[in-house]
Amino acid sequence: MYKAADEPSSGGLAGFLAAVEYFYSVPLAPCDPNQMAVELRQMRHAMDLMEIKFARVAAQFAATDEYDKQGYVSPIAWLRHECKTTGHVAATAVCVGEQAEQLPLSVAATEAGQIGFGHLGLLASTARALKESPTAGDFDEGRLLRKALVHSVSRFRHDCAHERHVADAQAFLGDHLERFEARKVELLPCEDGAVVLRGFLDSVGGATLRTALEPLARRHGVADLRSREQRFADALVELANHGLDAGSLPTKSGQRPHLQITASLDTIRGLAGAAAGDLELGAPVSAATVQRLGCDASVTRVVLDGESAVVDVGRARRLPGTAARRALVARDKGCVWPGCDRPASWTSAHHLRHWAHGGITDLANLALVCHWHHWKLHEGGWQLVRSNETGHVVAVPPDPMGEPRARPPGDEAAA
Repeated sequence: MYKAADEPSSGGLAGFLAAVEYFYSVPLAPCDPNQMAVELRQMRHAMDLMEIKFARVAAQFAATDEYDKQGYVSPIAWLRHECKTTGHVAATAVCVGEQAEQLPLSVAATEAGQIGFGHLGLLASTARALKESPTAGDFDEGRLLRKALVHSVSRFRHDCAHERHVADAQAFLGDHLERFEARKVELLPCEDGAVVLRGFLDSVGGATLRTALEPLARRHGVADLRSREQRFADALVELANHGLDAGSLPTKSGQRPHLQITASLDTIRGLAGAAAGDLELGAPVSAATVQRLGCDASVTRVVLDGESAVVDVGRARRLPGTAARRALVARDKGCVWPGCDRPASWTSAHHLRHWAHGGITDLANLALVCHWHHWKLHEGGWQLVRSNETGHVVAVPPDPMGEPRARPPGDEAAA
């Protein structure tokens, strides 16, 4: 247990821990919200003071070889495991402890409660980075501290990045290039055909991806109960689908990239006992998925004999045709699902009655829907019904107790 040289034998850490345990054991009682706010600020300041103390001792410990004697590869590893924290928290503590003597104004501001330990950690890491770089200019603690006094920790992180660029643009670029070189995306296949997506992007790549996904990941009204993670996953798939549909990707063997699925007519019709559909680069998929992918697709007829030998291959045909698509866009303007804001260029043509069940490809039997709502209409069990009298499109939920949703004909996609 740590014990400072000038620590009174009757007090110190043992007395502090006893006081903390006593404070922790006091039951929470009803309190005025204003008083709660006061106490929260006081508790946070007390924790910041302990963070500074912890950082000083951590830096002293890191300067010894005790971690090595206890079998750890580094002091950070010892702190992470023995103090039950993260590597980032441990590294920040050591950094603050090592730089504390070089940051007297910042430490004093933290002790006075003017800034938090999060600010101090950023100041310390910035000071160390500039100190260790041979191309860096002088570190101006006062100038950066003035920004810490008025900015949140997240905003101050940007201030520190700007300071590093001002003082050492060469090293700043070097750090960016290192992060860029570390970029990667892994698609790890699972046994059932699902894919685990894992990767890392530099700040520009990450911002580009977020900018593209954010508009697609918004909720579709209060009835959209998908989590943020689920909405981002759907947005990524929708973005990829749009790229395939737009035909802007490099061709392969003279054809633009596309999903390829093989299924029997019985599967497309959803008959009992039919086999699943075979999806190229994926696992077998359900009949409902086959029907969704076949709604607005090029379909090639392949006739097999009793021994599965190919006896006839028909030409590919587009469902619906170009003229029908133009008419759909003119009428529906975008996804017809009530409240959806996807424009026509981000939609597929959905057959209200699937063509495998006798539905014909004409305007009365077609409606434009986006990727997410197309999924809901097939795998999700919803239905779209168009009124012959009013032209309204009604989304009927699979739950008979659910509330149908309607959209008048010709309305623009909802903003």
